[in-house]
Amino acid sequence: MLRYLLTLSRPRFWLYLAGPVLVGVAYGATEISDLFSPLAVVLFAYFLVPANVFLYGVNDVFDRNVDAENPKKQGQREARYRGGKTVVFLVALCGVAGAALALLSPPVAAPWLAGFLFLGYAYSAPPFRLKTKPPLDSLSNGLYVLPGAAAFAAVAGRQPPILAVLAGWLWAMAMHTFSAIPDIEPDRRAGIRTTATVLGERPTLAYCGVCWLLAAGVFALLDWRAGLLLGLYPLFAAGVAETEVEVARAYWWFPAINTVVGMVLTLGGLWGVLRG
Repeated sequence: MLRYLLTLSRPRFWLYLAGPVLVGVAYGATEISDLFSPLAVVLFAYFLVPANVFLYGVNDVFDRNVDAENPKKQGQREARYRGGKTVVFLVALCGVAGAALALLSPPVAAPWLAGFLFLGYAYSAPPFRLKTKPPLDSLSNGLYVLPGAAAFAAVAGRQPPILAVLAGWLWAMAMHTFSAIPDIEPDRRAGIRTTATVLGERPTLAYCGVCWLLAAGVFALLDWRAGLLLGLYPLFAAGVAETEVEVARAYWWFPAINTVVGMVLTLGGLWGVLRG
Protein backbone atom coordinates (compact mmCIF):
# COMPACT_ATOMS: atom_id res chain seq x y z
CA MET A 1 0.00 0.00 0.00
CA LEU A 2 2.82 2.39 0.87
CA ARG A 3 4.56 1.71 -2.44
CA TYR A 4 1.28 2.26 -4.30
CA LEU A 5 0.60 5.56 -2.50
CA LEU A 6 4.09 6.79 -3.28
CA THR A 7 3.58 5.97 -6.96
CA LEU A 8 0.13 7.58 -6.88
CA SER A 9 1.65 10.78 -5.48
CA ARG A 10 3.99 11.08 -8.51
CA PRO A 11 7.40 11.36 -6.72
CA ARG A 12 8.96 12.87 -9.86
CA PHE A 13 6.54 15.77 -9.46
CA TRP A 14 6.80 16.31 -5.69
CA LEU A 15 8.80 19.51 -6.16
CA TYR A 16 6.07 20.95 -8.37
CA LEU A 17 4.26 21.75 -5.10
CA ALA A 18 7.10 21.76 -2.57
CA GLY A 19 9.44 23.75 -4.83
CA PRO A 20 7.22 26.86 -4.87
CA VAL A 21 7.22 26.71 -1.06
CA LEU A 22 11.02 26.96 -1.09
CA VAL A 23 10.87 29.90 -3.50
CA GLY A 24 8.18 31.63 -1.45
CA VAL A 25 10.10 31.20 1.80
CA ALA A 26 13.35 32.41 0.22
CA TYR A 27 11.77 35.64 -1.02
CA GLY A 28 9.53 36.19 2.00
CA ALA A 29 12.33 35.83 4.55
CA THR A 30 14.20 38.83 5.90
CA GLU A 31 16.45 36.91 8.31
CA ILE A 32 18.10 33.52 8.14
CA SER A 33 15.96 32.30 11.04
CA ASP A 34 12.84 32.90 8.90
CA LEU A 35 13.99 30.17 6.54
CA PHE A 36 13.58 27.56 9.28
CA SER A 37 10.51 28.90 11.05
CA PRO A 38 8.13 26.14 12.20
CA LEU A 39 5.41 27.16 9.76
CA ALA A 40 7.83 27.21 6.82
CA VAL A 41 9.00 23.70 7.69
CA VAL A 42 5.44 22.42 8.11
CA LEU A 43 4.35 23.93 4.79
CA PHE A 44 7.27 22.32 2.99
CA ALA A 45 6.58 18.93 4.61
CA TYR A 46 2.88 19.07 3.74
CA PHE A 47 3.39 20.07 0.12
CA LEU A 48 6.20 17.58 -0.39
CA VAL A 49 4.07 14.44 0.11
CA PRO A 50 0.57 14.75 1.65
CA ALA A 51 -0.54 17.49 -0.75
CA ASN A 52 0.60 15.38 -3.69
CA VAL A 53 -1.30 12.36 -2.36
CA PHE A 54 -4.40 14.56 -2.09
CA LEU A 55 -4.05 16.25 -5.48
CA TYR A 56 -3.21 13.18 -7.56
CA GLY A 57 -5.32 10.86 -5.43
CA VAL A 58 -8.48 12.88 -6.13
CA ASN A 59 -7.51 12.87 -9.81
CA ASP A 60 -7.01 9.10 -9.92
CA VAL A 61 -10.21 8.30 -7.98
CA PHE A 62 -12.42 10.28 -10.34
CA ASP A 63 -10.46 9.41 -13.49
CA ARG A 64 -10.35 5.65 -12.99
CA ASN A 65 -12.54 4.99 -16.05
CA VAL A 66 -10.65 7.48 -18.23
CA ASP A 67 -7.26 6.14 -17.17
CA ALA A 68 -8.17 2.69 -18.45
CA GLU A 69 -7.31 4.10 -21.89
CA ASN A 70 -4.17 5.95 -20.80
CA PRO A 71 -0.84 4.24 -21.58
CA LYS A 72 0.97 6.43 -19.01
CA LYS A 73 -0.73 4.38 -16.28
CA GLN A 74 0.87 1.15 -17.46
CA GLY A 75 4.44 1.95 -16.41
CA GLN A 76 6.18 2.57 -13.10
CA ARG A 77 6.02 6.38 -13.28
CA GLU A 78 2.28 6.53 -12.62
CA ALA A 79 -0.10 4.04 -11.02
CA ARG A 80 -3.46 2.91 -12.30
CA TYR A 81 -6.06 3.38 -9.57
CA ARG A 82 -6.59 0.19 -7.57
CA GLY A 83 -9.73 1.19 -5.73
CA GLY A 84 -10.48 0.40 -2.12
CA LYS A 85 -11.76 2.32 0.90
CA THR A 86 -8.28 2.59 2.41
CA VAL A 87 -6.96 4.61 -0.51
CA VAL A 88 -9.98 6.93 -0.49
CA PHE A 89 -9.62 7.39 3.27
CA LEU A 90 -5.93 8.29 3.06
CA VAL A 91 -6.50 10.72 0.18
CA ALA A 92 -9.30 12.37 2.15
CA LEU A 93 -7.09 12.46 5.26
CA CYS A 94 -4.43 14.38 3.34
CA GLY A 95 -7.11 16.87 2.29
CA VAL A 96 -8.31 17.25 5.89
CA ALA A 97 -4.70 17.83 6.99
CA GLY A 98 -4.47 20.64 4.45
CA ALA A 99 -7.70 22.18 5.74
CA ALA A 100 -6.37 22.04 9.30
CA LEU A 101 -3.16 23.70 8.14
CA ALA A 102 -5.17 26.48 6.51
CA LEU A 103 -7.16 27.05 9.71
CA LEU A 104 -4.00 27.18 11.84
CA SER A 105 -2.05 29.43 9.45
CA PRO A 106 -1.92 33.22 9.71
CA PRO A 107 -4.95 34.88 8.07
CA VAL A 108 -2.69 36.36 5.40
CA ALA A 109 -1.71 32.87 4.19
CA ALA A 110 -4.94 30.94 4.77
CA PRO A 111 -6.75 32.02 1.55
CA TRP A 112 -3.93 30.69 -0.62
CA LEU A 113 -4.08 27.31 1.13
CA ALA A 114 -7.87 27.20 0.87
CA GLY A 115 -7.61 28.07 -2.82
CA PHE A 116 -5.20 25.19 -3.40
CA LEU A 117 -7.51 22.69 -1.69
CA PHE A 118 -10.57 23.91 -3.58
CA LEU A 119 -8.95 23.90 -7.01
CA GLY A 120 -7.17 20.61 -6.29
CA TYR A 121 -10.56 19.02 -5.65
CA ALA A 122 -12.59 20.92 -8.25
CA TYR A 123 -10.16 20.08 -11.06
CA SER A 124 -11.04 16.37 -10.98
CA ALA A 125 -14.15 15.88 -8.87
CA PRO A 126 -17.82 16.50 -9.61
CA PRO A 127 -19.79 18.69 -9.79
CA PHE A 128 -16.98 20.88 -11.10
CA ARG A 129 -14.71 18.55 -13.12
CA LEU A 130 -12.80 21.57 -14.41
CA LYS A 131 -10.44 19.25 -16.27
CA THR A 132 -13.25 18.52 -18.75
CA LYS A 133 -14.18 22.17 -19.33
CA PRO A 134 -11.60 23.89 -21.52
CA PRO A 135 -10.08 26.41 -21.01
CA LEU A 136 -10.85 26.06 -17.29
CA ASP A 137 -8.72 22.92 -17.20
CA SER A 138 -5.68 25.02 -18.06
CA LEU A 139 -6.66 28.11 -16.08
CA SER A 140 -7.35 26.19 -12.86
CA ASN A 141 -3.86 24.70 -12.81
CA GLY A 142 -2.45 27.94 -11.61
CA LEU A 143 -3.05 26.12 -8.31
CA TYR A 144 0.59 25.04 -8.43
CA VAL A 145 1.71 28.58 -7.58
CA LEU A 146 -0.54 28.80 -4.50
CA PRO A 147 1.80 26.89 -2.13
CA GLY A 148 4.51 29.44 -2.93
CA ALA A 149 2.13 32.35 -2.34
CA ALA A 150 1.06 30.82 0.98
CA ALA A 151 4.68 30.31 2.07
CA PHE A 152 5.65 33.89 1.16
CA ALA A 153 2.66 35.30 3.03
CA ALA A 154 3.27 33.12 6.09
CA VAL A 155 6.93 34.11 6.37
CA ALA A 156 6.73 37.76 5.28
CA GLY A 157 3.44 38.57 6.98
CA ARG A 158 2.16 40.27 3.84
CA GLN A 159 0.76 39.25 0.48
CA PRO A 160 3.17 38.25 -2.32
CA PRO A 161 3.67 40.60 -5.29
CA ILE A 162 0.69 40.21 -7.60
CA LEU A 163 2.99 40.14 -10.63
CA ALA A 164 4.83 37.13 -9.20
CA VAL A 165 1.54 35.29 -8.68
CA LEU A 166 0.35 36.18 -12.19
CA ALA A 167 3.62 35.08 -13.80
CA GLY A 168 3.66 31.83 -11.85
CA TRP A 169 0.02 31.21 -12.77
CA LEU A 170 0.74 31.61 -16.49
CA TRP A 171 3.76 29.32 -16.18
CA ALA A 172 1.66 26.63 -14.46
CA MET A 173 -1.09 26.91 -17.07
CA ALA A 174 1.45 26.16 -19.80
CA MET A 175 2.99 23.30 -17.82
CA HIS A 176 -0.38 21.64 -17.32
CA THR A 177 -1.46 22.01 -20.93
CA PHE A 178 1.87 20.69 -22.20
CA SER A 179 1.41 17.61 -20.00
CA ALA A 180 -2.03 17.06 -21.54
CA ILE A 181 -0.66 16.69 -25.07
CA PRO A 182 0.40 13.01 -24.65
CA ASP A 183 -3.15 12.34 -23.39
CA ILE A 184 -4.90 13.76 -26.45
CA GLU A 185 -5.75 10.44 -28.11
CA PRO A 186 -6.66 8.54 -24.88
CA ASP A 187 -8.83 11.47 -23.78
CA ARG A 188 -10.57 11.65 -27.13
CA ARG A 189 -11.31 7.93 -27.03
CA ALA A 190 -12.73 8.35 -23.53
CA GLY A 191 -14.84 11.34 -24.62
CA ILE A 192 -12.92 13.82 -22.44
CA ARG A 193 -12.63 17.41 -23.65
CA THR A 194 -9.51 19.34 -22.67
CA THR A 195 -7.73 22.37 -24.05
CA ALA A 196 -5.32 19.98 -25.74
CA THR A 197 -8.02 17.80 -27.34
CA VAL A 198 -9.82 20.89 -28.64
CA LEU A 199 -6.73 22.54 -30.11
CA GLY A 200 -4.68 19.54 -31.26
CA GLU A 201 -0.96 18.99 -30.74
CA ARG A 202 0.74 21.84 -32.65
CA PRO A 203 -1.75 24.57 -31.68
CA THR A 204 -1.45 23.40 -28.06
CA LEU A 205 2.33 23.73 -28.26
CA ALA A 206 1.80 27.27 -29.57
CA TYR A 207 -0.59 27.99 -26.70
CA CYS A 208 2.01 26.76 -24.19
CA GLY A 209 4.69 28.87 -25.84
CA VAL A 210 2.54 32.00 -25.60
CA CYS A 211 1.71 31.37 -21.92
CA TRP A 212 5.38 30.80 -21.11
CA LEU A 213 6.37 33.91 -23.06
CA LEU A 214 3.84 35.99 -21.14
CA ALA A 215 5.10 34.49 -17.88
CA ALA A 216 8.66 35.45 -18.75
CA GLY A 217 7.54 38.97 -19.64
CA VAL A 218 5.67 39.45 -16.36
CA PHE A 219 8.61 38.07 -14.37
CA ALA A 220 10.87 40.52 -16.21
CA LEU A 221 8.79 43.38 -14.80
CA LEU A 222 9.90 42.20 -11.36
CA ASP A 223 13.49 41.32 -12.25
CA TRP A 224 14.99 41.07 -15.72
CA ARG A 225 17.11 38.11 -14.65
CA ALA A 226 14.01 36.12 -13.68
CA GLY A 227 12.44 37.01 -17.02
CA LEU A 228 15.52 35.83 -18.85
CA LEU A 229 15.54 32.55 -16.93
CA LEU A 230 11.86 31.87 -17.64
CA GLY A 231 12.47 32.74 -21.29
CA LEU A 232 13.95 29.26 -21.65
CA TYR A 233 10.46 27.73 -21.63
CA PRO A 234 9.02 29.28 -24.81
CA LEU A 235 12.26 28.36 -26.54
CA PHE A 236 11.77 24.80 -25.32
CA ALA A 237 8.22 24.71 -26.70
CA ALA A 238 9.44 26.02 -30.05
CA GLY A 239 12.22 23.43 -30.11
CA VAL A 240 9.79 20.57 -29.48
CA ALA A 241 7.43 21.89 -32.16
CA GLU A 242 10.14 22.19 -34.81
CA THR A 243 12.02 18.95 -34.16
CA GLU A 244 11.15 15.28 -34.16
CA VAL A 245 11.22 15.04 -30.36
CA GLU A 246 8.01 13.42 -29.14
CA VAL A 247 6.04 15.46 -26.63
CA ALA A 248 5.49 12.31 -24.56
CA ARG A 249 9.26 12.04 -24.19
CA ALA A 250 9.92 15.75 -23.61
CA TYR A 251 7.24 15.76 -20.92
CA TRP A 252 9.46 13.65 -18.67
CA TRP A 253 12.35 16.10 -18.97
CA PHE A 254 10.45 18.75 -17.02
CA PRO A 255 11.08 17.46 -13.49
CA ALA A 256 14.81 18.01 -14.04
CA ILE A 257 14.38 21.30 -15.93
CA ASN A 258 11.98 22.72 -13.36
CA THR A 259 14.19 21.64 -10.49
CA VAL A 260 17.16 23.52 -11.93
CA VAL A 261 15.10 26.65 -12.69
CA GLY A 262 13.51 26.53 -9.24
CA MET A 263 16.93 26.12 -7.63
CA VAL A 264 18.26 29.21 -9.41
CA LEU A 265 15.22 31.24 -8.34
CA THR A 266 15.58 30.02 -4.75
CA LEU A 267 19.28 30.83 -4.66
CA GLY A 268 18.45 34.34 -5.85
CA GLY A 269 16.08 34.78 -2.93
CA LEU A 270 18.58 33.33 -0.45
CA TRP A 271 21.26 35.70 -1.73
CA GLY A 272 18.95 38.59 -0.90
CA VAL A 273 18.47 37.26 2.64
CA LEU A 274 22.23 36.84 3.16
CA ARG A 275 22.93 40.33 1.85
CA GLY A 276 20.31 41.71 4.21
